[in-house]
Amino acid sequence: MRMLHDPSTRSSIEARLRALRPDAPRKWGSMTPDQMLWHLNQFLTFAIEGGKRERKVSPLAAAFFRFFLLYMPWPKSAPTNPKARAETTHDFAAERERCLELIEKFVSRPVDAAWPEDPSWGPVTGEFASRLQAKHFDHHLRQFSA
Repeated sequence: MRMLHDPSTRSSIEARLRALRPDAPRKWGSMTPDQMLWHLNQFLTFAIEGGKRERKVSPLAAAFFRFFLLYMPWPKSAPTNPKARAETTHDFAAERERCLELIEKFVSRPVDAAWPEDPSWGPVTGEFASRLQAKHFDHHLRQFSA
């Protein structure tokens, strides 16, 4: 399973981000490319800075969702954290540049270091965060054929 901390995975994602066009048609969902970049940036920021967990779920449900997130295909147009719902337009170039900067900041924290509590998933390891970010990027870049 790929991790954003893996240099080849990171390089591939960054190349796909650079190839993304502001007018790229989407295969599913309602986000535009600028909104998708903003959305990804929200989740990178959550992973880097952490935040107060809004939802409490049972340990069994949390374990199931974590397994699903990492090992199962994601449905198209799945619900997301309300704080990461893109509802307005954004500057495409600025969001892409911010995304590349956030990736750099994200991977600068070692995988085996302490990671902040995720507002959606609670306490996480660096490995979980890195795998989740890589999968999230791939999901949305495929959404726009990038």
